[in-house]
Amino acid sequence: MKCLTYIICICFLYSYSLHGQTRKELEEQRKLALEEISYVNNLLKETAKEKKETLNELKMIGSKLTLRERILRGMREEMNLLNERIELNNLAISMMENDLITLKKDYEKAVVSSYKTSKGNSRIAYVLSARDFNQGYKRLKYFEQIAKFRRRDTEIINDLRNYLETSRKKLEKDLQRISELKDSEEQQRELLRTEQGRRQKIVNTLSKREKQLQQELKEKRRIAKRIEDEIARLIEEESRIRDGAGLTPEQKLVSEDFAGNKGRLPWPVERGVITSRFGLQNHPVLKYVTEDNIDIEITSYGITPVRSVFKGEVVKVFSIPGANMAVIIRHGKYLTVYQNLVNVVVKVGDKIDIKQRIGTVFSDGDKGNSSVLKFMVFEEMSKLDPELWISKKN
Repeated sequence: MKCLTYIICICFLYSYSLHGQTRKELEEQRKLALEEISYVNNLLKETAKEKKETLNELKMIGSKLTLRERILRGMREEMNLLNERIELNNLAISMMENDLITLKKDYEKAVVSSYKTSKGNSRIAYVLSARDFNQGYKRLKYFEQIAKFRRRDTEIINDLRNYLETSRKKLEKDLQRISELKDSEEQQRELLRTEQGRRQKIVNTLSKREKQLQQELKEKRRIAKRIEDEIARLIEEESRIRDGAGLTPEQKLVSEDFAGNKGRLPWPVERGVITSRFGLQNHPVLKYVTEDNIDIEITSYGITPVRSVFKGEVVKVFSIPGANMAVIIRHGKYLTVYQNLVNVVVKVGDKIDIKQRIGTVFSDGDKGNSSVLKFMVFEEMSKLDPELWISKKN
């Protein structure tokens, strides 16, 4: 029974440590999400100076809703972890209480029995009445063992008391944390409802500008086609120059390094929020219309420097009528594309280091000075999701 109690205690403490680590991760994710929501709120405040609702404003609110829903999921996961731990805690407390009662009873019986025995027979007399030295020594060791077992029983009882006290405190702390999380959850749900209402209002307003939105979508597709054409020409030219020789050893090494850093590359801007994602996406306003994006859009505000996400070589700098400048950087067999730039400070042939500045995002005064960078990643002609390559933390 005593062994069982200790095993339960060890399992409980291990579980507490394991869940504590998971909770810490959830709390860190929630903290980052709240920081990003705060950043989006600041962007919206700045762009709100422009009275006319825009598609990008709608996308920013959509990003905020996604973050808010992520926070709520995290809170629910944390509450589930806490409830599981409370159940285990209650089980451990119940078993330890039962074992403590049993141990106390056994200890009391042993003490009473020892007292009755020693009352009728002196320990010293018992030892001295031995027939020889060896028997006397064994009797003496016997009494020492009895004393040792009693001390051990006392220590086990004290340990169980300490475990019980610690477990009860953890139980109270977990119950208090669940109460706090429920309050926070309700606050987040209220904010979510408010933001959903704001999004619907903008959708209703923008729906009246269907022709304008269709034109913007057509323009977006034109820009994407231009970039894909430029990359196709670039690869064709390089293939002709290399004449089938393939990548140089240095280019292969850069390519491997780039691939090895998938999910850890720095963002192309120091701070921003992703307002449009890669691949097939439903249009935020137009019904039954989808967009097949080759990029992600990262929105910031005002003057926003753009930097290379990895070391490489500038292989193309070109302008797109009505869409500013684009820069293509080669990283072995990988290409990164940065579009909607002004004040480009690099040229073809430049060797670029990681986080080196290449230009500035165009800041649109007609849209509250919002700055939207279009960022792409290619493996030769294959389009890749840039969001999978950059770090989760901005």
